[in-house]
Amino acid sequence: MRRKFITFLIILAAISGLVGFWHWQKNIYSKEILKLEILGQEEAVLAEEFEYTVKYKNNGNVRLEDPELIFEYPKYSIPVGEDSLRITKSSADLGGAIYPGEEKTFHFKVRLLGKEGQTQVAKAWLSYRPKNLKAAYESATTFTTQIKSVPLTFEFDLPSQAESGKEFKFRLNYFSNVDYPLSDLRVVTDYPSNFEFVESTPPALEKNEWEIGLLNKASGGRVEVKGRLSGEVGEEKIFRAKLGSWRDGEFVLLKESIKGIELIKPSLYIWQQINGNPQYIASPGDWLHYEVLFKNVGEEDLTSLFLVNRLEGEAFDFQTIKSEMGDYEAGDNSIIFDWRRLPRLQFLPPMEEGKVEFWVNLKEELGVLKNPTLINKVFLSQAEEEFVTKLNSKLVVIQKGYFQDEVFGNSGPLPPVAGGDTTYTIMWQAKNYYNEIKNVKVKAILPQQVQLTGKIFPEEAADKFAFDSHSREIVWEIGDMEIGQGVLGSTPNISFQVKFTPTENQKGKTPEIISQTKVTGQDQWTKEILEATDSAVNTILPDDPTISPEMGTVQ
Repeated sequence: MRRKFITFLIILAAISGLVGFWHWQKNIYSKEILKLEILGQEEAVLAEEFEYTVKYKNNGNVRLEDPELIFEYPKYSIPVGEDSLRITKSSADLGGAIYPGEEKTFHFKVRLLGKEGQTQVAKAWLSYRPKNLKAAYESATTFTTQIKSVPLTFEFDLPSQAESGKEFKFRLNYFSNVDYPLSDLRVVTDYPSNFEFVESTPPALEKNEWEIGLLNKASGGRVEVKGRLSGEVGEEKIFRAKLGSWRDGEFVLLKESIKGIELIKPSLYIWQQINGNPQYIASPGDWLHYEVLFKNVGEEDLTSLFLVNRLEGEAFDFQTIKSEMGDYEAGDNSIIFDWRRLPRLQFLPPMEEGKVEFWVNLKEELGVLKNPTLINKVFLSQAEEEFVTKLNSKLVVIQKGYFQDEVFGNSGPLPPVAGGDTTYTIMWQAKNYYNEIKNVKVKAILPQQVQLTGKIFPEEAADKFAFDSHSREIVWEIGDMEIGQGVLGSTPNISFQVKFTPTENQKGKTPEIISQTKVTGQDQWTKEILEATDSAVNTILPDDPTISPEMGTVQ
């Protein structure tokens, strides 16, 4: 009897468990009932605009409460019409609940960034709480798009060979055919070992990084780098470069380029000097004597050589080229030296040197130029050298004197009378042409019989105007001058009044009322100190048409 009772209890417990399990199965909620998906393009062109569609549907018979949808754009993307890569749709945005059978869609436009073949992943999460349940559920999904093409050109213009230790140039050319302006672009290079950076155009941020900024469709440019490579002859060096942009501390790569260069043994060494100086800095109007020297540093004789100098630069007056042994080709501005006329080009043994020379004048006026240069490209056998000579800016000072003017209104006898006071107006102007110049100053000396009256125009210029009564020197501190200032833009100028009291021994003369004036400043392109002068002003006042020579002679 006891055994039957125990069996009954076991059967009853099993039935109760089955009933409980059926009841649990009936009330459990599966998150698979809510369908969440992202629709979009599986392939896209760089920065092409397309749309993600986020769609959800409640396929169950239970209301889903407190829903919240989060959509996250791919990491490297440009949201269209949004300020953030992460968009949240609150419960209120979703209507407070998702009812059985209800479905909704949301649209998010985007442009993707990245290199060709890279995949970008968009993500979505939807959290909610089924009715009558305390537990919260979350559904998640993703969508992957591959960048199928990047319509950017980014290539090295790099020689296949370079001599160890010799300076050479390479370029990185870039061009965009993307239907969208790319902003905040940078070029970053990875140099091989034993590469010495010398300089670049444009200037580098950190010797291997350049700011390109905005790049529109059908626009492009280049980065030019000058440097030296050292290593073993025959060694191959690999240059790498990347085009992209920095976003949140990470570099987003759009295009990359890789190219190798082989180190070879030099056979010729070429150098030049201008007017006897290998580091010559030229100025407009200079007469230049070029000497191009060459040396056989190889181990074999060199014979039947041609040496070509190709000149580039708007400052050259090509019509003035002269050379006793060279022939000038006007079409490409080249001076060619033939081995038939120069013994050292006909036969050059190892460690022997030779020289060619020519003369050319520079223009006085260069028009509108910025940081001008003179380039001489020398070609000799398989060797090639490029010599760049910088040009100083043209700094000008203009000094004029008036009796009749509209600035102060002068007074006193004309002609001036010994012992009497006559006032005059002195006007200074400064002009800068081609390069930025810093610390520009204008100076002049006042004679003993001349005093300042204290009148200065414009008044704000008085802060930059000084006079040393001991040395009698006037100094006008202009400061920094931009390219073309006084030529294309506003002209720095100042006017001040002086009082002249002639002495008895000055009768019958036309004395100076201010000495020759001189302007100085440091050229930021060439680092040279420039100076220019203008003539002194006497009582005849050559710039004042109302004053005759008789009116300037002291009585």
